[in-house]
Amino acid sequence: MSGCPVRLHGPDFQADPGSLYEKMRAEHGPVVPVTMEGDVPAWLVIGYRELHHVLNTPGVFARSSSRWNAWHLVPQDWPMLPMVIQLPTVLYSEGADHRRRAGAVSDALSGTDLHELRTTTARMADRLIDSFCATTGTDLRTSYTARLPALVLSWLYGLDDVRGDHLADNMNTMIDGGPDAMAAQQALMAAMAELVAERRLRPGPDVVSRLLGHPAGYTDEEAVPELIVLLGGGNQPTAEWLGNALRLMFTDERFGASIAGARSSVQEALNEVLWEDTPTQIHAGRYAAHDVELGGQFIRQGDLLLLGLSGANRDPLVRSAAARGGHGSQAHLSFSHGAHQCPYPAREIAEIIAVTGVEVLVDRLPDIELAIPESELHWRPSPWVRGVASLPVTFTPAEPYGAR
Repeated sequence: MSGCPVRLHGPDFQADPGSLYEKMRAEHGPVVPVTMEGDVPAWLVIGYRELHHVLNTPGVFARSSSRWNAWHLVPQDWPMLPMVIQLPTVLYSEGADHRRRAGAVSDALSGTDLHELRTTTARMADRLIDSFCATTGTDLRTSYTARLPALVLSWLYGLDDVRGDHLADNMNTMIDGGPDAMAAQQALMAAMAELVAERRLRPGPDVVSRLLGHPAGYTDEEAVPELIVLLGGGNQPTAEWLGNALRLMFTDERFGASIAGARSSVQEALNEVLWEDTPTQIHAGRYAAHDVELGGQFIRQGDLLLLGLSGANRDPLVRSAAARGGHGSQAHLSFSHGAHQCPYPAREIAEIIAVTGVEVLVDRLPDIELAIPESELHWRPSPWVRGVASLPVTFTPAEPYGAR
């Protein structure tokens, strides 16, 4: 089975990926030949069983992009380059080096006081809401959902708000994969190198200092890209998770009680989003260590496999099981799986930010609602992430907490 490759760029993919996954599955099965920007070839794994296998057999489907057999097709200004660039980080390392890095990253994150994290997230949420609550409406994406995770992660890194916002802007530009993607990555590298130098001189109670002081023995050259990976893995998906959950709560009557203050269904909305509109749609990737058959396709040594997390979550085989158990099931692959899955402390941090972000907002503005029909909402132009381009809302003006 092969067929004509599917383009992972253009309006068809951006507008309705769910329908496109169904079409892909019907034409190609669980493993789909695709082309990225510039017609660079890859395989998109959208079968749940097949993706689970890929994620759990690193000896066959390896992580290092140094194995890729299509580097000769990639121009220096390729917008997707930041997604596959050969950096020695926990994302791209293998074997003993990966275990060393994964342990250090997990320890650095797990040193976070979760009670302090909740308190800090609520305080920063209040500060953001203070900036627009006296009006009658705002775009929640630009004023709240895209900013809150960045502010909290900046606090975790020991950064002030201004530097944190600047880092988040560059991260969003890099992830979007546009013409400025590589320039944004270079700016991130420079900013993180400056931060690492500061923490070497003056360690503090933050993630950066804990990573630098870990027995894994990180050098500055190792720490800089690692910290960018952690920032990107925390900021972008958490922002989209928060925004997508609020969109669901505004548009689905099942969650109307949450807007009125019933917090029990906030977690339900967040979990449903991980099934239906998971923030990370596609992740790059894995590279075949040798020729292998997968899902009826012949994969050659060095071929790139893109992890179709959203497509796998929509696999009819797993969706039927999820339907029986409801969206409360945790069997989705939105946090990946296997040795390279999202570390548990990172999931805890993201969930605290998302839950607190929703709860503080609906407590402060209980009559908040969409300012436009649901049909007029648009999704961000990226096959890699899933998030609304804007989220305009209206509400009754409220007094800023800072004015009390």
